[in-house]
Amino acid sequence: MKDLKFEQKRSLSRIEAAAQLEALAAALRHGGSAELELGPGVLTLRIPDELHTELEVEAGEGEIELEIELKWSTGAD
Repeated sequence: MKDLKFEQKRSLSRIEAAAQLEALAAALRHGGSAELELGPGVLTLRIPDELHTELEVEAGEGEIELEIELKWSTGAD
């Protein structure tokens, strides 16, 4: 079982989606402890200098799905 799971699904305008990605990019750029505003709450993450990334694009049945995955170790054993 995972220690923590947060999932959010909602419709956003293109501008809102860009703002959310910009906030994530700023958090990644600065590192350390990052606070991301997600809807009514704030998610705080410690972001290390090294990350594992995965980019996936699927197209079909009239839709395009872009998935960006970032993984890193928490350092906990």
